[in-house]
Parts: sequence; C-alpha cells; structure tokens
Amino acid sequence: MSQPAPGPARPPSVERVLAPVRARLPGADPAPLAAVVRAVVDEERARLRGGVAARPLDALVDAAVARVRAFTDLDAEGGPVPPRVVNATGVVLHTNLGRAPWPAVAIEAAAAAAAAYGYLELDEATGRRGARFAVAAEHLAALTGAEAGLVVTNAAAALVLAVGLAGRRGAVVVSRGELVEIGGGVRIPEVVARAGARLVEVGTTNRTRAADFEAALADGRPRLVLRVHPSNFALSGFAEAADPAEVAVIAHRHGALVVDDLGSGALLDTAAFGLAHEPTPAERIAAGADVVVFSGDKLVGGPQAGLLAGRADVIARLRRDPLARAVRPDKAVLAGVAATLGLYRAGRAASEVPVWRAIARTPRELRRRAVVVAAAAGEHVSVVELESAVGGGSLPVQVLPSAGVGVRVGSPDRAAAALRRGPDRVLARIEGDRLVCDLRTVEPADDALLARRLAGLAGR
Repeated sequence: MSQPAPGPARPPSVERVLAPVRARLPGADPAPLAAVVRAVVDEERARLRGGVAARPLDALVDAAVARVRAFTDLDAEGGPVPPRVVNATGVVLHTNLGRAPWPAVAIEAAAAAAAAYGYLELDEATGRRGARFAVAAEHLAALTGAEAGLVVTNAAAALVLAVGLAGRRGAVVVSRGELVEIGGGVRIPEVVARAGARLVEVGTTNRTRAADFEAALADGRPRLVLRVHPSNFALSGFAEAADPAEVAVIAHRHGALVVDDLGSGALLDTAAFGLAHEPTPAERIAAGADVVVFSGDKLVGGPQAGLLAGRADVIARLRRDPLARAVRPDKAVLAGVAATLGLYRAGRAASEVPVWRAIARTPRELRRRAVVVAAAAGEHVSVVELESAVGGGSLPVQVLPSAGVGVRVGSPDRAAAALRRGPDRVLARIEGDRLVCDLRTVEPADDALLARRLAGLAGR
C-alpha cells in the first residue's frame, strides 16, 4: 500500500520565533513585534508552498529583527526619510525630489524646535497665551512691505484661504488668461467653486485689459479680484495682460479686494541671475494688492509652506477663518520658514539658500568641475555643455547655460537605472544615446561620489 506524498513543510510557530526576537530587542512593545514576526512567518509559509527549502529558525529571527530596526534606520529602504539622492538632472526645483534642499540654518532651527518645548503660543513677558510664533510673519511683512503676514501649510492652502475672502456665494473676478491649473490637477475655477464663490470671467485667453475688470465690477457685486501669475507656462505672441496697479485702483473703487497669487514668489531679483524678471511680492504689494500669496518652498527655497502678506485687517480676517486652523503648520516648519526668511533679511540668501546657490553657479565654474569629474571617472566620460531648468513650476521656458559630464553607453535606460540604485543614488538624465549629469544641481562635495558611480558604468 503506497504512502501519501508528504505535504509542504511548515514554518515554526509565531511564538517560537517571537521569543528570541523579544530577547534581542529588550524594551520593545510586544504587540508591534508580534505583528512583524507574524508577517515574517507568513512569508516563510508562502515560500515553502512554492517548494523552496525551509530556512532555519535563526534566519527567521534575523529577518524579523532586521525589519524592526529598518523602521528607524535612516539608511534603510523604507526608513523614516526618503532615500538621499544626488540630483544630477540640472532641474533646480525638482518636484519629484522634494524641490530644493533647505538652508542649513532652517534645518537647525526645525530640529531645535522639534527636539524640545518652546514658546510656540506663549507670551514670554506675560506668561499667557500669545500669537503663534510670530517671527516668520514679521519677516514676511518686512520683506514684502506689507502690514502683516501669515504662514500656512502650502501655497494651495493659502490660495483657498484667500479666495474665501469673497464669502459664500460672493463673486470672484478672474482674467480668462489666468484660469490655469496650478499643479496636482488643481484648477482655479475649482478653487473658486470650493470656496463657495461664483466665478466671473473677464477678457479673453490671450488679451485682458484693465477696462475688462471695470465692466465686471461696475454693479458692486464682486467682492474679490484674483490675479494668478502664470508661474508654470508662458503666453507669447498676440497677448496682453492688464496692469496690476490699474486693476487694483478699479477694484478698490468698487469696494473689492485684490488677491495676487504669485506662485513661486521670488524674494530676489531673478534678472540679476541671468533670468527673466519675476514679479516680486513687494512689487505687487506696492501695486495695490491687498493680499499676496506665494510658496515657501519654490524660489524662496525653504520648507513647504504657503506664505500670505498684505493689509493688517485682511490678514487678521484670514487668521480668524476656521480654515486657517486646519491649514496651520507645525512648530518645526514655522521655525524652518522663519530661519529661511531671516537669511533674506540678513542679505545672505544668495549664498546660503541652496536654490539660489545652484542658480548662481556660472558655466565657467561648472565646466571646471566637470573636467575634474570626467578625469576621475575614466575615458568613457566626457565634458558636455548643457542647459539647466529652474523647474518646480517656476520661470517657464527659462534655462541657464550649464556644464556637466556625459557617458555613451549601450543602454542609457539601464545605465540610468543602475545609478538610481545603491547606497549612493544618482539621478541623471538621458539625451539621445547619452547619459548626462548636470553639475548645476550637484553640490561640489558630491563630485567625487558622482565620479565613482560613473566609473562603475565603464563597459556597460
């Protein structure tokens, strides 16, 4: 009589694996450990069903312990922070890479705020509740010439909050040429509708004049004029935009507020860096805007935040809006924003804010570094002339002359994938049959790392 075929091996019980895991991780809460061990045992059971040889108990214990430790390991895949990567794309504000790195003082300020108690909403003099860490707001007012400032979680939140000034069923006047999508699928008509307001379109897609606003505001029903700066696209040819100062005069004459969404919000003169002039918050405040809205993590170069500056009474209204509490940033972000804005007030932004350091690098400097990187990487790497983009929805069609290194390989896609992996990750870009690394967005301290990774591509 034949014996039945033996079934697949069984993994050890959860408790059998869990006991040595607890011994190696003393002080850890038992419930999370049990969940990890259960997952490891389930994976082992699936392996055994596939006919794979069983792993010894020690191997399962090692796997569970390694997984628990990886949850807090800064260098581990899936750890508490995104993996560090060298940005060799030449795109200064690379949205998929978290835009620009923070200034060193912002990192230090955020870490200090996160590490201890602080006077976030307490008046040091009276010992009573006070304004929520007003330093960033004070910097905003000083840098823009506004009466007051406010910081929220991001620019989209700032815009939604500002559009709410129109009130429920109030009318918001917008030029048809500025009914744009501002990123992430968010569109200006949807922002207005979400605020419970009614959209009033004026002008045409390519041409809007101040007189178009006069006609829309004449009956006194619209409460707000919204101007949206085209940060992520350019309109050329037979085009015309209304003068901001003229629009503000018309709006105020009819009792309407003016909200100016500048998107990127340059606090330095972009023309001084070889780029087209980007309107600054200070210019729009001077031109009569009641509130200016812009981002804290694009051309400002700090933590993600939405920055609002404007009239004291209008900012006070925004602070009282229930939505303002829902979109207020935490203490670490507030500290980072305040430190970043402080660099501008101290006249140190061009040298200490990473986004402006990258923009300011000259082609001559980049070419000199490229020669050194190419020599260290090997004869398959050459110096190349490139063009860098600012990116991040800022300064559309604007490029900066740059330099870097190029590698001709059999498969640029496979070579790029190889650079993206490993402990020293590099994100390059592909141009034709060549892999290129733009040094504008590579910190000089990472040049040796880049050369070593490119040397490893020899023969691919």
